[in-house]
Amino acid sequence: MTDNSEGPDGPATHPNSANAGQPAGFAPELVVLASPDGRAIGTADKASVHSTTTPLHFAFSAWVIRDGKVLLTRRALSKLTWPGVWTNSFCGHPGPGEETRAAVIRRAAFELGIEPTSLSAPRLVLPDFSYRAVDSSGIVEYEICPVYVVELTGPDPQFNPQEVDSLAWVGARELIEAAKAAPFAFSQWMIEELAHPELRAALIPDH
Repeated sequence: MTDNSEGPDGPATHPNSANAGQPAGFAPELVVLASPDGRAIGTADKASVHSTTTPLHFAFSAWVIRDGKVLLTRRALSKLTWPGVWTNSFCGHPGPGEETRAAVIRRAAFELGIEPTSLSAPRLVLPDFSYRAVDSSGIVEYEICPVYVVELTGPDPQFNPQEVDSLAWVGARELIEAAKAAPFAFSQWMIEELAHPELRAALIPDH
């Protein structure tokens, strides 16, 4: 699997970075489709790419930490996939030509209202993570999904209710134990990510 930390097409500025919410009148937000060996092979409209036959595409997963705690979010009830499910801090998709770290910063602002100046540089922890998951409605997620950790250094998040229903700060060790004891209570990708010791070590302070 290729390391997609610089995005599927290498470093570049995403032309629609400011349009992440896609209000009426803006061009559709695109995701980059992927081959099994991690090559970019085209694009698709994000609004329609997720279905019961979702193609493999590039994404990312991010964990926000502060003072030994991890930010969990409950996905908005209006979300097409995994509505109302507790998961890691936020996820997203790099656009065509967009560097993945830049997409992390963009999505932190859109979903959680976190300004770039309030975040540390995203740290790539699991460069080769990928997964396929099916929710209870049959909708599929199928992603090459490098995992990042970022530290919040500014004010508390002000979440976007179209994306997030609620949030909670949880001790890293307590979260890891909860995920082991009740994996059904969280998103499948969060549980799979926490199975990697590199991520657990990155979340626990002074590890």
